[in-house]
Amino acid sequence: MAPFQYIDRASPFSTNSGGKTLPIFAVTPAHIETGTIDPIALDWARKAGFKAEAGAVLLIPSEDGHLGGALFGLGANPSDAPFLTGKLARTLPSGKWHIETAPLTANRLALGYGLGSYRFDRYKPSTSEAPTLHIPADADAVDIKRQLAGVFLARDLINTPTNDMGPEALEKAFRALAEHYKATVSTVVGDDLLKQNFPLIHTVGRASAEAPRLLEMRWGKKGHRKVTLVGKGVCFDTGGLDIKPASSMLLMKKDMGGAANVMGLALMIMDAKLKVDLRVLVPVVENSISANAFRPGDIYHSRKGLTVQIDNTDAEGRLILADALALADEEDTDLIIDMATLTGAARVALGPDLPPFYTDDENLAHDLTEASLTVDDPLWRMPLYKGYEKDVTARIADLTNAPAGGMAGSITAALFLKRFVTNAKSWAHFDIFGWAPTERPHSPLGGEAQAIRALYHLIAAGKK
Repeated sequence: MAPFQYIDRASPFSTNSGGKTLPIFAVTPAHIETGTIDPIALDWARKAGFKAEAGAVLLIPSEDGHLGGALFGLGANPSDAPFLTGKLARTLPSGKWHIETAPLTANRLALGYGLGSYRFDRYKPSTSEAPTLHIPADADAVDIKRQLAGVFLARDLINTPTNDMGPEALEKAFRALAEHYKATVSTVVGDDLLKQNFPLIHTVGRASAEAPRLLEMRWGKKGHRKVTLVGKGVCFDTGGLDIKPASSMLLMKKDMGGAANVMGLALMIMDAKLKVDLRVLVPVVENSISANAFRPGDIYHSRKGLTVQIDNTDAEGRLILADALALADEEDTDLIIDMATLTGAARVALGPDLPPFYTDDENLAHDLTEASLTVDDPLWRMPLYKGYEKDVTARIADLTNAPAGGMAGSITAALFLKRFVTNAKSWAHFDIFGWAPTERPHSPLGGEAQAIRALYHLIAAGKK
């Protein structure tokens, strides 16, 4: 699905009240115990033994024996699962519904439902019609749909397998997004990467059947805050000559999750017409194995002039980001954000649902944390610990791409990237997973958008 269709696709809602809609009573156990809900619904709940556990759904009949509505359990502490209403989008029968009662804000209720409505059915179309929800009048329907569109774009790009989302296809999606919002696009492809001084991007991607490339999008007005987004676009990662085991390759279609997420964030920014001078840089490669693949022990120059020793060809993401970050840093930029599915160490430290971010800007760190809490988009700041800087240096080159010892891998990766950002007013690196390994109320198993709702909130608020 082309990006220009995403605003319409992300509309599991009915915004007009025409026609009959069925009521949903979103309740806590206290509502059942005290009897403070519709009498018919209460009587049915008590007879059925409905306890309003978090996520529980009980269909209730009408007086004439037809489907009359549904009870939805919020659990004792609804704030523990702010997007629990997403489960309704996958458990209610088809039809038109509305929320009759709920101790939730309209925006949170609708956004949760929308996030949970996502389906990836490109290869196996759904045979059932999805339910629709009448969006509350006091909800910001336009902004909710905008956020859903950005999330759905990121999820779709990640979920699409590499045979349909290789470097050429990712460029096509990038161009379609830019065209819809009247942004300009320029690319550097194949051996032109060497001619225009992007040696690390070329090095990592040269063994693939599809040429490596650097994608650039510009949108907005010069003079506004300059925000540059950089996303890792490794469309598939074999690990290179340091080849991954088969089990570790199963999810490597998601290694372009950083690119997918910055594209989703760019959609939100452009659709909202935020007053920013936006630049999006996506280095795109497939880390393949062939006669011309780069090798352990090789040393290459980077765009910034720093030399990098290759101690593991499976630590390729930081290499392509290095050249892109160096380019981003050559302009006077207020904020550079890079996003990448970069290290397994981040998952060991914080798990799949809590992405770490790194920055040396204390104000930015505070604002990011505030934004994360405000919109319930989990983030956790990790330290750029200077004591580990020695670990990213090499004996006969300026840097190593894979420090020995295997300790503090996410931190040392961030310290490596920091060496390529020296001029920007602020910079933050996000080591995301880009994948939901289990179904949750607000998302099915599969590709996931992480941190972009928090970043959108921060940028829309005019901070940084």
